[in-house]
Amino acid sequence: MKSLHDLQDDALTRLFAVGAVLGPAMEKGLAEQGLTSARAELVWRLHHGGPMTQRQLSDALQCTPRNVTGLVDALEDSGLVERLPHPTDRRAIHVTLTEQGEAAGADWTSRSRQLAKEIFADVNRGDLETLVETIDVVLEQLERHQTQPLRPGEG
Repeated sequence: MKSLHDLQDDALTRLFAVGAVLGPAMEKGLAEQGLTSARAELVWRLHHGGPMTQRQLSDALQCTPRNVTGLVDALEDSGLVERLPHPTDRRAIHVTLTEQGEAAGADWTSRSRQLAKEIFADVNRGDLETLVETIDVVLEQLERHQTQPLRPGEG
């Protein structure tokens, strides 16, 4: 029987393996669409959260307002987002998806759901619920340790 320490090591190794598989696949798919992961995340957040100010996007993406300006500029140039006057604050600008951006977000959602259906087809409901709960706990722990770099092998 494995020790708790060995099980924890195995779990982290598997998380790194999932990231190593999903990360490059996502990057490749985004590159085919002319997007970086940061630009895609901005589109994804607007698709799921609706229009936001650049300050809200900066907070959500955990980056500087200057970085958000660059991302929005690039996405605006590609026709995925537009800047519109804020509906209640005339000093603020809302970043919103264009029809093309909405279509991209809907397509990603559809593809994501299909991938999830395929990946988890052989996982029973109870195990899937446990997986989701476990990942939530892991993400919470990672957020707590966000200021520390993650380096495999350091403990």
